[in-house]
Amino acid sequence: MARTNKSKRDDCSNPTHGQQRPRIDSPFRLIVVAALRSKQLVNGSAARIESHPLRRRNTSIALEEVKRGLVQFTTRNGEKR
Repeated sequence: MARTNKSKRDDCSNPTHGQQRPRIDSPFRLIVVAALRSKQLVNGSAARIESHPLRRRNTSIALEEVKRGLVQFTTRNGEKR
């Protein structure tokens, strides 16, 4: 079996099938925004995507929403994304 050396960073910068290019400039920002969205889902917020049968966890749903560009956030300097 061949191993690929694809890093996790490539996953957040290269959209896969059906995804939009994320508006996130850093993998760290991706994690922070997804964590905040996951907390919203835990507290009862409705998911913005239809959950995949194998990806029912709030963290997976939140990460997918952020990658698709469905979660808006504001940076410290007031820039909306």
